Formats: sequence, C-alpha cells, structure tokens
Amino acid sequence: MSGPGGTAPDDGRDTEPDPGPVPDAGPDTGPDTDADTETDPEPRLPLLLEAVLGVGTDLDLPTTLQRLVDTATELAGARYGALGVIDPERGVLTELFTRGLSQEERDRIGPLPSGGSGLVGLLVQEPQALIVHDLAADPRSSGVPEGHPPMRSLIGVPIRVRNEVFGNLYLSEKREGPFTEEDLAMLRVLGAQAGIAIGNARLYETARQRERWIAGAAAVTTALLTGKNPQDALITVAEQARMLAGASAGVVLQPTAEGGMEIVAASTADDPGDIVGTTIAPGSPVLVQLLGGEPVFIEDSATDPRMTTRVRTRFGPSMMLPLQSGGRLIGTLALPRRRHGEPYTSEERLLATQFASQAALALVLADAQHNRERLAVFEDRDRIARDLHDLVVQRLFATEMMLESTRRRAAGAGEGDELLGRAVDELDSTIQEVRTAIFALQQPPADAPASFRGRVLREASGAAALLGFRPSVRFRGPVDALLREPLDERLLAALRSALAAAHRRPDVASVEVDVDATARLPDGTPGVRLRVTDDGVREDGGGRGTTVVWQEPR
Repeated sequence: MSGPGGTAPDDGRDTEPDPGPVPDAGPDTGPDTDADTETDPEPRLPLLLEAVLGVGTDLDLPTTLQRLVDTATELAGARYGALGVIDPERGVLTELFTRGLSQEERDRIGPLPSGGSGLVGLLVQEPQALIVHDLAADPRSSGVPEGHPPMRSLIGVPIRVRNEVFGNLYLSEKREGPFTEEDLAMLRVLGAQAGIAIGNARLYETARQRERWIAGAAAVTTALLTGKNPQDALITVAEQARMLAGASAGVVLQPTAEGGMEIVAASTADDPGDIVGTTIAPGSPVLVQLLGGEPVFIEDSATDPRMTTRVRTRFGPSMMLPLQSGGRLIGTLALPRRRHGEPYTSEERLLATQFASQAALALVLADAQHNRERLAVFEDRDRIARDLHDLVVQRLFATEMMLESTRRRAAGAGEGDELLGRAVDELDSTIQEVRTAIFALQQPPADAPASFRGRVLREASGAAALLGFRPSVRFRGPVDALLREPLDERLLAALRSALAAAHRRPDVASVEVDVDATARLPDGTPGVRLRVTDDGVREDGGGRGTTVVWQEPR
C-alpha cells in the first residue's frame, strides 16, 4: 500500500530482492506518511460509532437535532456548529440549532438567514457537500450579518430524509488545522444516520400531532351533542382549534346579510371582546375564496393585502378554513398566530382543514338535534294547549252557562243572586286566563313574538324576573286584528311604565293586566284601554292597591 507521499523505488513493481531494505526506509519516508493517513481516523471511529447509535435514541425531534449538532461539532473538532431546517414549500430556513454560540451572540446575529444568498443559500438551493478553507476569499460567500462571530473555514453537508432534503449541517472554525476529506466523510456518515433518526422522529411527532387533533375533534363533537346553545357551540369550536393549533386566537366568522363576514365567536388568552363584531367587508379578496369554500393560508396577516380587518395588525401567520357540510357554508374558522410567529407547516394545515370539516359536521348535527328538541317541546306545548282548550275551557264554559241559567231562574232572590253573579264573573275571568295560557303555550319557544298579543305576554314574562311572580294577563276582543302601529307601540310603552311603577311599590304580591280592544271611551268613541292593577302599598299612603289606566281611540 502506498500513500500520497510514498516513495516506492521500482515505480510500483513488486520484486523479491528488495524486501530487506524496507524496514530501514520505513521510518524515513513513505511508511511514516501512510501511517498518518491511516491512523488519523482511528481515534474518532469509536466516537463516530457511538454518535451514530446515540443520534437515534430519542424520538423528540428538537432533542435529536440538537444532539446531532453537538455530536458533529465535537467529532470534527470545530468551534461552531449549526443545523438549519428547510421549509420544503418555500425553500427557506425555518429553524436553526447551534453549538458554540451563546444566547447573547445569537441575539446579536438577529433573525434567521433567508437561505436565498451566500453559502447558506447555496446549500439550500444546491444540496451538495462542500468545504471552504477561506470564506473571505470565496466569491460565493456573502450576506454575513453584523454581530456574527468571525469565521474563516466552513464544511457543510445536506441531511436527507428519504428523498427530501430536511436541512443542512454546517461546521466552522476547526481548532487544529483545516477541514479534511475525512471530516467530510465522517459528516456524511453522521448525516445519513441522522436522516433515518429524523425520519423516525418526524413520524412519531406526526402521529402524536394527529392523535391530538383527533382527540380534539372528538371532544368538540361530544360537547356540541350534549346540548350546548349555538353561541356556546361556536366558542367551543374556536377554543379547541386555538389550543390544538398553538394559535394566538381562534375565531369563527359567519356570513352577513350584506355579503360580508362577521366574527361571532372568539377565543383568546385575553379578553376577546374587541375581536367579536369585526367584519370583513363585501368584495374583499380573501372573502371570495372563503365564500367559495376554499381555505386561505396567510404568511403574515399584518402585511397581506388581502386582509382588511382592523385587528389584522396584531397577528402573523394565519389559516382561514371554511366550515361547510353537505355543500352548506356555516362559517369560517380562523386561526391566527402572534406577529412573527412560526408559520404553519403543511401537516398542520392538513390537520386543521380536517378538523374544520369534522367541526362543521358536528355543528350541523348539533343544530339538527337542537331543532328536534325544540320541535318536541313545541309539540308537547301544543298538545297541552289542545287539552286545555278541548277539556278545561269547555267544562268551565259549560259550568258558567249552568250558573248563568240558575241565576236567571233565581232572579230577585237577593243575596243568592249576588253570589251567583260573582261566581259567573270568576268563571269568566278564569276562562280568559286559561285562554291566555293556551296562547302562550302556542308561541314557538325562544322566538320573538310577532303578534301584539305575544309581545304583551313577553313584557309580562320579563317583569316576572323583577316582581318575583308572573303578572296575570287578560285580553278582551281581537287585539291582534284591531291594534296596529303606532298605537300598539304606545300601549306597550305604557305597559312597561306601569309594570316598572308596580315593582317600585312595596309589598306587591299580585299584578293584573287587562287589555280591552273593544272599550268605549268616555265620549263614546271606540278605543283601547289598558288597566294595570297591583295590591302594593300606595305611594300617597292611602292604603293598598293602585290602578293605572291608559286609553286611546282606535
């Protein structure tokens, strides 16, 4: 065997007469050089084998990458080491793991290099191993930021995970002599093993990430199907998505009547009150994609011209995902990260899109379940109303007719006639109360009543929260047919005022509201009369019971 500096006397020919002098010539010339080249790597071989085995011992990706930088720097005897992770979609560095730099030095260097220029950019764009002995003399070296430690030499190799370039490993400033081909070979071996370890760590991290998103989607579905109201359901979706995506905020937008979109629910670490109500104006470029059911991915919300909302300046990378099911667009789920935050990876985008699809389906199912429950309540109330009308009212009315007939036959009997008259009046009042209850039961639950009768009942129900009991309400005549705007609004205003006054009087135990649409005013003209009577202590100290009367011609 002959090395680069060997001195074989016969120009490579093997002859028998010459073996004797070889031991004497060995210490002086070729054998000494060969010994250097052969034995230099040997002390590092056990360290290399140990490093190869150690790189793959941890499935946590950041730990694996930092260990790789530390090991490579130590084996090569370099002062500085770095591993840059490349975003395959954008071709730029997204993370940098270093050895030999203090945190203060990293802060002075500033943000990560873009990977578009200099030797760092060369390795990103052309992932090939390289050795540079003098960076200052190399024309490819440029773009060194201020505050960067002085470096003269550089060695770098790409790290491949299967057929994809994951990143590049850089070493600089060897402590003893220049970087050699043996250093490069060692880094190639270490990089190849690192590629396998990184692939396993990425698969493990992807599996954990998918598990978290699946569990989050299941939690949302369970929460929505346990009977949350629509607003709470949207907040649940926003909050779960924010935590899973590591976002600064999670918001849900819904289409507006004008053709835009409005934030109707938000989840943030702080008070989200200033975010709710923010709108995207009709015609916004981002709105065209959202209304078309397409996801929108934004690098920087503060500078992207498609973003027009007033809150965009506080956010950076963002995902806007349509919530649609069966071709129906329910809204949009937006997940913005803080300003200058980490961009979303392709895996995160995929998982968030799948989560949005499952959340939309859960919202549709929850809405359908809520509608079924409301329908069941309405049907039950309708049945009760029919029973009251068909049984109770008819029996009461028959009893009233019998009493009225008895009173006519016993006319002139004095006290008995008076008692029968009072019984008839009480039955008539009871019939009116039952009819009012029937009408209230027939109102769709949780809906704002459109009829005047329903609005009066709603005012009475609202007053019950203050009074501690529900006022008695009675209607006379076809109030819905006879009362129109603006007369009905003035009557409702008078009713609110009378109920508020009754609440202010002490010891009120009952309030009666009587609305008569067939009343005759003192001058004989047809009108409407509102009478509100309570049993509280009168303000003038004249005993108990106050009656407020309001009337107007129709």
